[in-house]
Amino acid sequence: MEKENKTVSEIKDWAISIVFAVALAMFIRTFIVELYVVDGPSMRPTLESAERLVVNKFIYRFRAPEKGEVLVFQYPRDPSRDFIKRVIATPGDTVEIREGRVLVNDQLLVEDYILEKTRSEYPKTTVPAGHIFVMGDNRNNSEDSRFADVGFVPYDLIKGKAVLVFWPLSSYKTL
Repeated sequence: MEKENKTVSEIKDWAISIVFAVALAMFIRTFIVELYVVDGPSMRPTLESAERLVVNKFIYRFRAPEKGEVLVFQYPRDPSRDFIKRVIATPGDTVEIREGRVLVNDQLLVEDYILEKTRSEYPKTTVPAGHIFVMGDNRNNSEDSRFADVGFVPYDLIKGKAVLVFWPLSSYKTL
């Protein structure tokens, strides 16, 4: 009888440990960090397709996204899809693309992370409150805020800030 009680107690301890571990993992994934896989060439050369990222989902609960940050957001036309882009302009900023160059608040944006000039033009526009303007680093192969399908990204669609590339190991870096 004592052996049966010990076995039941051990099973109960394991069950409690497993339930706690699953609950903790779900809490972390929902509120703290999540792992993402880059899909597509829109962020080259900063990010390559199939790289794995750690995304901080916690940071934007305390502050708004800042220019230059790389973040993950839900695609406005299909919230089941996630996009990863760079923040170019924040609420109240004006953004314009003229002669292949991006201007924010009438200042040329210094972008050492892009490989070629942007081929498209974009009229001077002000980013509305509660939204950001995002672009991929591979400007000529990126579906981003320049296009109606994405447009200005509302804060409530932002999932988090990309902070670390962890796979493959040869690509390990902080963002």
